[in-house]
Amino acid sequence: MQTVAVIDYGMGNLHSVAKALEHVGAGRVLVTSDAQTIREADRVVFPGVGAIRDCMAEIRRLGFDELVREVSADRPFLGICVGMQALLERSEENGGVDCIGLFPGQVRFFGKDMVEDGEQLKVPHMGWNEVEQSLDHPLWHEIPDRGRFYFVHSYYIEAGNPAQVAGRGHYGKDFAAALADGSRFAVQFHPEKSHSHGLQLLQNFVSWDGRR
Repeated sequence: MQTVAVIDYGMGNLHSVAKALEHVGAGRVLVTSDAQTIREADRVVFPGVGAIRDCMAEIRRLGFDELVREVSADRPFLGICVGMQALLERSEENGGVDCIGLFPGQVRFFGKDMVEDGEQLKVPHMGWNEVEQSLDHPLWHEIPDRGRFYFVHSYYIEAGNPAQVAGRGHYGKDFAAALADGSRFAVQFHPEKSHSHGLQLLQNFVSWDGRR
């Protein structure tokens, strides 16, 4: 039976992610902060919610920045929400925070005065939104292009390498909703809250071999 490690660094609704993984038949799902358990897992999920400064402080305190670099290089790895943002080079949240740097690019604030079609847009961007699939990737298997997923975020990904953008969203401005590189895949939305499309993505993840 395969093991899926959900990295616990004290930030994120980890148990809802774990239950969704169990629901799609992920095998043995472990919510853990034990580095050796994470190293021994067949697949790794890196979730997160909250302020990036607090997240990165805990990630670095636990040595998880180097651990994430290690385990994401040779097995299927999924970053979710702030777990995705932490994989970028830098976030402008809290005056600027250096992140892990696995994907080139920046995390930007949506802004306070976004208007589209005469409508004032609220920040955070919260609710359902379409994701345009910009790469043919195994994690999109049986998910329709422009399928809707659930988002909650005030900051968005400005990708440094357009070839790594696997999905795009739009809320006042275009942003990277999914990134892919080798065995790494990361999403800004919450698949565990995205009903059938989100569960399909998680099911695709647990059957993915880590290759395109």
